[in-house]
Amino acid sequence: MSSGPVLYDVAGPAERRRSRIISVVLTVVVLGAAAVAVSRLAANGVFDERWRVLWDVPMNFAGYETKHVWQAVFRGLGATLLAAVIALPLAAVLAVVLVSLRTSRLLPVRWLAIGVIEVCRGLPVVLMMFFAILVIPGSTPLMAVVFGLVMYNAAVFAEILRAGIAALPRGQTEAAESLGMGPALTYRDVQLPQAVRMMLPSLIAQGVVLVKDSSLGYIVSYAELLRSISRVADALTNASYLLPLLTVGAAVYVTLNVLLSRLAVWAQRRSGRRRRAPVVVGTPTVEV
Repeated sequence: MSSGPVLYDVAGPAERRRSRIISVVLTVVVLGAAAVAVSRLAANGVFDERWRVLWDVPMNFAGYETKHVWQAVFRGLGATLLAAVIALPLAAVLAVVLVSLRTSRLLPVRWLAIGVIEVCRGLPVVLMMFFAILVIPGSTPLMAVVFGLVMYNAAVFAEILRAGIAALPRGQTEAAESLGMGPALTYRDVQLPQAVRMMLPSLIAQGVVLVKDSSLGYIVSYAELLRSISRVADALTNASYLLPLLTVGAAVYVTLNVLLSRLAVWAQRRSGRRRRAPVVVGTPTVEV
C-alpha cells in the first residue's frame, strides 16, 4: 500500500520548479523590504551610540557595567522560565480535570465544567493576575503570575483536548465498551491518550502563548524579562537605551518561541510515525 499523499497529487517537475521560483521571489522581496526598513531606521539615527550599552556601558551611570546589564537580562529570563515551568504542568493537570468533567455524562457536572472553562477563557490573563493579588491571602507576584497563566491556559488546553476526543472515531469507543471497559476506563485508556497524541502540536503551540504571556507579570511587579530590562533602562537614566535593551528582550522571546515551535514540529512528525503501523507480510505455517 502506498504511503504517499491521498488527498492531493504529488507535485510534478513543473510544479516544483514553479514553487522554487515563487519561494525565491518572495525571499528577495522580504530581504528587500528588510533592507529598506534598516536603511530608513539608519537615516533616522536609530543606529547610533545607544547600542554601545550592550557591550560598553558609558561611565557614571549609577555604577552600572556591561556585566550588570546582561546579568539583569539573564535574571529576567530565569524568572520568565520559572513562571512558565511552574505554570505549564499545573495547567496541563487542571486541563485534564476540566476536560474529564466537560465530557462527563452527568449534565450538572458538564455544565459546571463548561462554565469554568468559558469564564477562564473569557477573562484577560492580567485580570486573573490582579484577582490573585487582591483575593488570595499572602500571594506574591510569582503566585499571581502562575495563577493567571494556569487558569487561562488550562481552559484552552481543555478545549484542545476535547476537540481531539471529539475527532476520534466512534468505533473505538464502541469496541472498548464491547470488551467490557466502562466509560471511565475507556476514557482513561483509549480516548485521552489518543487525544493527547493527536493534539500534541496544538498543545505545544499553546505553550508558546503561555511563555509569551508571562511578560504580563510586569504589571503585577513580577521581575520577569521585560521588567528587568525596564529597570536597567531606568537605572541608566537615558530613555534612548530602552530600544537596544528591548531588542535583546525581543530576540530572547523569539528564540524561545522558535525552539518551542520546532518542538511542536518534531512531536507532530514523531506522532505521525508512531501512528503508521508497519505491515508485516509472512507465509502461514501449515502443520501436517
